[in-house]
Amino acid sequence: MSISQAIQNIEARYTHQPEFVQAVKEVALTIAPLYEAHPEYEKFKIFERLVEPDRVIGFRINWENDKGEVQVNRGWRVQFSNALGPYKGGVRFHPTVNQSVLKFLGFEQIFKNALTGLPMGGGKGGSDFDPKGKTDSEIRRFCYAFMRELHHYVNKDIDVPAGDIGVGGREVSYMFAMYKNLTHEYGGVLTGKGVGFGGSLMRTEATGYGAVYFLENMLKAQHEHIKDKTVLISGAGNVSLHAAEKVCMLGGKVVTVSDSQGCLYDEKGLNQEKIDWLKNQKEEGKPLADYVSVYGGEWFAQQKPWHIKGDIAIPSATQNEVNEDDAKLMVENGIKYVVEGANMPLTADAVDHIRLHRVHYAPGKAANAGGVAVSALEMSQNSVRQYKTFEQIDLRLKNIMKNIHDCAADASEAYNRTDNGYIDYMAGANIVGFKRVADALCAYGILN
Repeated sequence: MSISQAIQNIEARYTHQPEFVQAVKEVALTIAPLYEAHPEYEKFKIFERLVEPDRVIGFRINWENDKGEVQVNRGWRVQFSNALGPYKGGVRFHPTVNQSVLKFLGFEQIFKNALTGLPMGGGKGGSDFDPKGKTDSEIRRFCYAFMRELHHYVNKDIDVPAGDIGVGGREVSYMFAMYKNLTHEYGGVLTGKGVGFGGSLMRTEATGYGAVYFLENMLKAQHEHIKDKTVLISGAGNVSLHAAEKVCMLGGKVVTVSDSQGCLYDEKGLNQEKIDWLKNQKEEGKPLADYVSVYGGEWFAQQKPWHIKGDIAIPSATQNEVNEDDAKLMVENGIKYVVEGANMPLTADAVDHIRLHRVHYAPGKAANAGGVAVSALEMSQNSVRQYKTFEQIDLRLKNIMKNIHDCAADASEAYNRTDNGYIDYMAGANIVGFKRVADALCAYGILN
């Protein structure tokens, strides 16, 4: 079966899962030359196998709110592929969570984890529970109830969840406590734990810092530097603010962050004091717009940052936040580099538009792999009961992101996707990640 036929089958079978179909098509269309060069992939039906998860686990979550009222939510764990190691991927708590979203995230996670060069498979999980507006005790009870169901299917050597949107250190700690209570086991079953009880230094910063390290390598490949570049960032969560922090450390100028209510623009640029204020504001659930009364700048209600001029865009909010019209604004406003801090924040049409205009584009599976890379380092530290310093992990992260960049760039060149200095990171990353998993599956035969 050809790649194009496989895509048609997926589109027909999963018309009700648009995010998943989008992720599959992006990978499929870029790996076609690799697939054709390796007849063993067709023999073992590697693509057809990889687009179907090993299993999708669904369960009901019963919990009580502060009024004693019984609440019912849905939960899932998608265990996609353990060809390279235990299933690894975050847990997301958000009302938009459904099987399509989790399958797209899990599918992307296979190749993202492969790109790190560390022994991890791909998976994802979550619930349609909305933590916004919930008290700490309600969140705690929900996390306990969620892990009461999930613990049957996870283990440090089988499936290692982590945090994601709506799931931070607090939620991971509650879930870890319930897992220990149920299994009597103190193992590395979850990453993103607090430092001091199994967590790794730098895990909080890793995704945002890693995206900027990848950007540094992109700029270097074009004989440029981040210093004095104007950077637009969307989102105001963990990834966004730590990406902003690292850009500022390296001499760049971050002028925007955003949330679901609108976009903050500070022409003077953020600094560490302002970023710390933003971190505290988001942690306390207070409006981003309050920034203007403290530090100045402008607040654009219900708008995204892309109408503002800049050199670099780092969309870091959520999937499909950047549509084709947004991409057109990016091009019109001088954006030359787009680095995905979130998972698949650009729609397929948006990706096509910026690539058509030769904007240098780093897909999320490559650019935001720093988070899961440090999660793998946390797993390693848990296994040997020894912990690394911040500086040791930071250096390892820099090297991992450089290696991901270089491997993607080399694959782009090897498969004739580099055009007059324009590196096709999307094709390169997909080819490298897919090949690592496909080669393992071929070695296993048909039992994985």
